[in-house]
Parts: sequence; C-alpha cells; structure tokens
Amino acid sequence: MEFSSLIVSNHRKHIALVFICLVLILKIAFVSSDNQESQIYTVHLGERQHDDPKLVTDSHHDILRSLLGSKKASRESMIYSYRHGFSGFAAKLTPPQARELSEHPDVVHVTRSKYMKLATTRVSDYLGLTRTTPTGLVHETDMGSGAIIGILDTGIWPDSKSFSDNGLGPIPARWKGKCVSGEWFNASSNCNRKLIGARYYAKGLLENYNGTYDAAEKGEVMSPLDVTGHGTHCASIAAGSFVQDASFLGLGSGTARGSAPRARIASYKVCWSKEVCYAPDILKAMDHAIRDGVDVISMSLGSTIPLDFEVDRSDFAIGAFHAVMKGIPVVCAGGNDGPHSQTVSNVAPWIITVAATTMDREFFTPITLGNNVTVLGQESLYTGKEVGFADIVYLEDLTKNDFLAGKAKGKILFAFQIENSLDIEEYAKSNGVVGVIIASNPYDHIAPGTTDIPYVYVDFEIGMDIMLYFKTAKFPKAKISPTKSFVGRPFSTKVARFSSRGPNSISPAILKPDIAAPGSGILAAVPSEEGYGFKSGTSMATPVVSGIVALLRQKRPDWSPAAIRSALVTTALQTDPFGEPISAEGSPRKLASPFDFGGGLVNPGKVADPGLVYDMGYDEYVHYLCSAGYENKSISKLLGKIYTCPSPTPSMLDVNVPSITIPYLNEEIIITRTVTNVGPVGSVYKAVIEAPLGIKLQVGPETLEFGPNTKKITFTVKVSTTHRWNTDYNFGSLTWTDNGAHNVRIPLSVRTRFSNLKI
Repeated sequence: MEFSSLIVSNHRKHIALVFICLVLILKIAFVSSDNQESQIYTVHLGERQHDDPKLVTDSHHDILRSLLGSKKASRESMIYSYRHGFSGFAAKLTPPQARELSEHPDVVHVTRSKYMKLATTRVSDYLGLTRTTPTGLVHETDMGSGAIIGILDTGIWPDSKSFSDNGLGPIPARWKGKCVSGEWFNASSNCNRKLIGARYYAKGLLENYNGTYDAAEKGEVMSPLDVTGHGTHCASIAAGSFVQDASFLGLGSGTARGSAPRARIASYKVCWSKEVCYAPDILKAMDHAIRDGVDVISMSLGSTIPLDFEVDRSDFAIGAFHAVMKGIPVVCAGGNDGPHSQTVSNVAPWIITVAATTMDREFFTPITLGNNVTVLGQESLYTGKEVGFADIVYLEDLTKNDFLAGKAKGKILFAFQIENSLDIEEYAKSNGVVGVIIASNPYDHIAPGTTDIPYVYVDFEIGMDIMLYFKTAKFPKAKISPTKSFVGRPFSTKVARFSSRGPNSISPAILKPDIAAPGSGILAAVPSEEGYGFKSGTSMATPVVSGIVALLRQKRPDWSPAAIRSALVTTALQTDPFGEPISAEGSPRKLASPFDFGGGLVNPGKVADPGLVYDMGYDEYVHYLCSAGYENKSISKLLGKIYTCPSPTPSMLDVNVPSITIPYLNEEIIITRTVTNVGPVGSVYKAVIEAPLGIKLQVGPETLEFGPNTKKITFTVKVSTTHRWNTDYNFGSLTWTDNGAHNVRIPLSVRTRFSNLKI
C-alpha cells in the first residue's frame, strides 16, 4: 500500500513536472514568437492635451505601461515620442499588442510602420524669378531672407557654395531648432546663417534592421551629412545662394540659385542610402520642424500604389495635417510612376502636391552617320572627347561568342531597349566598345554624364532611321560628339513622362496633382568634386514650389496654407512662359490636362496677387474628413475635441478646393464653393465658363460684388450631362475675372457614369 501510494505520488509529481515544463516551453515559444513578430507601430493620439512636452511624453509612457506592464518595458519599447506638433509615439509592438492598444480610449489609431521612397541654372530665369526685376515676389521679400524652409530628405552637404551665408543677416529670432554633430559633420563649423538647422533621425531605420544596420557598409554616415546627394540637390533648388559659373563639366553653365536664394535652410535627414525613409523617423522630423519654426515643410518623398486608405491610416498625411493646422504649408512630390493614370501620391487635400515638367532647355548628343546625316540623342550626357567614325554593330546580330572573340571591340554598339532587356550599358562596358546608341521610350530625365564611353539614347523613330541606314549601308559607321546644351525656342514645355498622374486613387473628387514645376534635367548642388549635377524627378519640382511658397509666406504672412495652395492653382499657366501649349509626354503625347499638372505650371509672377482664394480651415477639413467616412471618434481625437459628423454625410464634391472634379455624373447636381477676396475692396467679378465636352454648367450668381463689408461669397455650380453613355473625363475651366486684372481660374474635370458596377 505504501509502495503503491509512493508510485501514485511519484506519478503525480511526474505529471506535474511535465505540465510545468510544457507551460514553460509554450510560454518561451510564445515569447519567442512575439519577439520575432515585433514591428514598429505608430500610435496616433491626435492633438496634444498638454502644453508641456515632458507631460506629453509622460502620458505616452503611461499608455504603454498599461499595455506592457512596467515602466522599463515602456522605455524599451518606445522609439519616438511625438510631442510638439501633435501627440503620438512610435513603439516596438507585436500585432496582438497593437490590436489591443488600438482599443485604448485615448488612441485615435495604430498603424504599422512603412517606409517611403524618394520621389538650378535655368529654372529661376525660366519662371521669371530674377533679382534684377524691380518688382515681383523675389524683390519684395528680399529674396526670402526672413523665411525658413524645412527640408526632409537625405541630409545636406554643407561645403557646397550654394549654402554660403555671405551677405545674410542674423538668424531669424523665432528659430528654435539646432544643428547636431555626427560622423563627418561638425555642427559648430558646418552650420551658419544659411544652414541654420541640421539633424538626423535613424531610430526607425535601426529598429527595422533589428540593430544590425551597418552605415559604413552601406556607404552612409550617422549624421546630418548627405552622401547620396538627393537632399543637397533639393535644398539648393529651394533656397540655394547665388553661385556664378555653376555647371556640370561645362553643361548647363550659368548662375545657380534657389527659388528663395536668401531663405534659411533647416535640414532633417530622414532618408538613407538606397532611398530608405521610415515613417517613424519622418514623423519625428515633422514634429521637430513644427516646433522649430519653419515656414514651409518640403518633402520630396512619398508612397507608391496602393496608397493608404483614409486619412487615419496614413502616417504621412497625419503629420502634414497637424503642420497645416498650425499654419505651415506642406509641399510634397507627386511621384515618379507616370505616365500611367491614378499613380499620383500624397493626395490628402491639405498637402500641396507637385508634378514635374521639362523646361525650354534641352541637351543633345550629336550622332553623325556615315552618310553625313546627323541625328540628336537625348536623355544622356557625354562630356568626353569626340568618338570618330567607327563601325556600327547591331546587338541582335552578335552572339556571346562574338563578344568573347572581341568582334564588338572598338566599335559602336547599336541596340533597341525594351522592358526586361539586359543591361546594355554594363554589357558594352566590359567588351571594349567605344560608344553605345540605344533606342528606347523617352523618359524626360537626364542620365548621369560620362567622360569615357558615350551612352546615347534616341527614341524609336530616330532608332528606325539609324536602323534603315545600318541595313542599307555597305559599311555602316557613325561618330558621336560631346553633348551640347540648347536654351529657348523651339523647345516647348511638357509634363515629364515620369511624373505621376491623376486622378486621385483614394478620393477621386479631390484633384491631384495641384501644381507643376520644372523637374527634368535640373542642375543643382551635389556632394561631388564637380559640385553640381543633373537630377530629374518630381523630387526636383517640389523644392521649386517650396521656395516660392516660402517667398509667399513672407509677402502674405496672414494667408493660410489653403489660401497659398489656391493662389498657386488659380494663377498657374496652361501654356509655357512663352505662350506655347503644354503637352503631356506619354503614349501618345497629348495636351496636358488637370490630371497631368493640376492647375498648370507655377506662375510666381502672379501668385502673390490672385484676387480671390478658395480658402480652407478647421470646418472645411472636418467636412472632408466626414465626407471621406472618417469615424467621429477618430475625428474627435485628431482635433482634440468632441465632434460628430452631420447626417446626412456631406458631399466631398463641396470640399472648398480650387478645382471641381466629378467622377460620377448621371443626373443634375449642384456644387458649392466659397471665395475670399484678397484684392481691392469693391472688386466685381464675372464668371467665364469653358464647359467640358457634353457638360452643361450654370453658375449662380454670375457676378460677385465685394463691397466694404463683404469678404466672402458663396456661389453654386449646377452641372448636368448631355451624354447618353458612359464617358471618360472631359475637361474645362471656371474663371472669375474682374476685367482682366485678375483671372481666378479653376480646372473642371467631369466624367459621365450611368452605372458604377462594383462586383
């Protein structure tokens, strides 16, 4: 009996021990699983509930501690506390923890961290931003000497001449930012009265690499120093100082300067090598920029399709919202995924979204064939010696053995490049060719220059001309001359092929992009021996507009970001500065529409005096949030006060943006807009309508009279269609004119849809 009891007792102990071991194993497994699944999440809490930043951060730790169980766990989890422009934090959480935290009563929403990607000697003259003009925005603002432009990018190269502070006065007294030292960057010697702020943000980057990010291995430095050149290029486009005789190996020679050449620069490094930019780092930089006192935030980066749905899921847009609510315009790149439609990014209605155009400057590389016919290559720069007449070989005629036997050596390689084809340039470089001619689709960008082997791009039409010569000549030859630059007519402006297009894929009734600016083949500062280089992209167009916005904030300090956006759109050019129509590069090329360039090409000569503006503030943004289906709880947290959307839900068509976009028209509708007079008292405006094809428009009232006591007037637009079938978008405009002194034009985009089938 005792023996039996002992067996039972030991058996029970064994079972208990096994059970305890299983629990421990499972617990370890779950903990390990959680650790493996830990990711960075951004927790949005809306408006700050305290003015003291320390109290804001303490409240963030309180929320995390309630989830994680201890102060230590909270400190280890938190990466950033956003406590200046808005309230929120970034933390390492598992998906279950993130879901649990999203139910917290103080939390607006929780989003998983994502990364963004990085989306001038001629520009200022082309746009009329010259210091010699006795009047105008540049002259009237002392070239922006009191403005501060916040550049969120890859950092800055402080040794560039574009960031000299010669002739600048003291740093604006309102500036609260600072310069931070790091690798190869000394704050005391690298910052000056031009570059007044330089910081870097890497916590999000490091966490995404689980602490294994090797900066040196990736060619990076942990400091505000720019090693890729993107941020330096953008900063000098926005606010570069005057630098005479700037060029890239003699090309594009002239005086380099930014849109606001005396404005101050605050650099926030949020992007790293290989164009990696993490949302927590971007948000912290925006938080600091709001506190620091910048006049405009310039961000040449963004997401790609598919974009985040709804405003409460976009880290980027939420940060911009808080900046705008504090009176700071946010200017963003529209993206480089054109010419396909519905590819534009940064589409929130409080963001100024920029498309890219070419200018009246082109770079051509002459190719002279053996029959003395000269054709012009584009989109690549060659600054070496002329390649004399050499035999042409066609890539498709060559085998691998031919290359191995040296049959291409000393010759000019000719090829047609299509998607997914081999890297012709690399293929040629290793086989001793003296030049390469590549026929491809045009992309409206300038490839980096070379001094060894010329790589010359031609379009397919010219490619076929070369092919015809190659097929008919007994001994086909060609010579390639160095690239030459040409300025002025007959080169007209077009929306660059790479520039992302509308319509807006999230809210089709909100027109995007808003405005266009030169962004193709822009010469600006880079961290290299040459000092200046060419880059293309909406990234380059964005700081052009940011500099103009900085000037405008100096000229019109009482204007809201929405009023500034309206002035940009309503004064924009639909032709280039010389009166030629602006086309849109694509397949095929066509006249540009609002989905290509928004209101049109930015017009700094008119933007400070638009006459009327379509303004937006608290009420208008809430109108949008409600019309977009944003929850009352989320809106309340975002605004810092209880808010309930009206019933029925307001129409997005009535959001007071400077455009009218109707994605689905099948019956008569009435749209409202409100304009604010920023011109002379007593102004009288009359409506001029250019109706889209097959669309009937009636404006009421047709005349707007702004007396001494009338600052704002609301008008309606009655819209109906004569089409009996579904159509694509047709375009027109509505202009309020006071006999030509001001022509306040907004674009109209209307699509007839009798059914919108969603299966």
